[in-house]
Amino acid sequence: MYTTVLILSLFFISCDSDDDIIIDEPLEISQDIKDLIYFKGDEDAPIVLINVQSGPDTELSTGEVDEIFQTFDTTDLLAVNVHQAQTLNPSPFENDDITFNQAINFNSESVEMLYKVVNYFKNQGRTVYVLGISFGAFVTQDLIAKKGIDVADKYLIMAGRLDMETVMWEAFSEGRAGYFENGTNPIPDQEPEMDVIDRNLNRLAAGFAMNRYTELLDSFNDLSSITYVYGEVDQAVGRLTTSEIELLQSKNTNIITGSGDHDQTINDFITQGFEEAFGISLQ
Repeated sequence: MYTTVLILSLFFISCDSDDDIIIDEPLEISQDIKDLIYFKGDEDAPIVLINVQSGPDTELSTGEVDEIFQTFDTTDLLAVNVHQAQTLNPSPFENDDITFNQAINFNSESVEMLYKVVNYFKNQGRTVYVLGISFGAFVTQDLIAKKGIDVADKYLIMAGRLDMETVMWEAFSEGRAGYFENGTNPIPDQEPEMDVIDRNLNRLAAGFAMNRYTELLDSFNDLSSITYVYGEVDQAVGRLTTSEIELLQSKNTNIITGSGDHDQTINDFITQGFEEAFGISLQ
């Protein structure tokens, strides 16, 4: 619908004296996790920033992680981009139309992949930050709804929605696209996309957008670990409605509002978002 952790292995070696000798060895990332990610930075860094890929797309992106290292102070930082179902195995999306139910199941696989990676680093004692932009915002919200707010330490969600208008997600579930006039008026396309990949990716977007996250997140007492950025005239996903904003406010979410469209909001507030959500500044 649109685009942390120093692990010390302590080996105690017996000596003639009563004192133990402690050897500190940083752990490398396990191969099964490496198979699910593109990463940059020291493998044993104390802070892990996990990007939830936008799009959706059928290829694992390297651009977001590379840009983070080109733009921000990445001292003690490992940046990671995680595979999704359609990037790990794109073939089901390239030849035939998938059903909407299949799209929902693929999305569940993507959330489980993300959780596996987040949980891996979190269990090592690292500080884990999650960045979700556009489609990645929806995946991140689903991660929180299904696995809990405490799976990561902080979240930056940009250009997403909590409750997408039904007329829009239903259009996407049928392989159609659409846009929001002035960020508020949904205008779905009347005909499906010409390309089968585009139709299938639209169904993935719909599989998340159909969820009512104001309801799914209402059971959480506190969402203050989330910084949420939205644009008032976002043509891709629409602006947050009053009920969406009120839900976030009631859970102590840090909300940043921009006056621009989808891309403007991301470009104009990514730096502020990193600073407020993660305490990460420009180089």
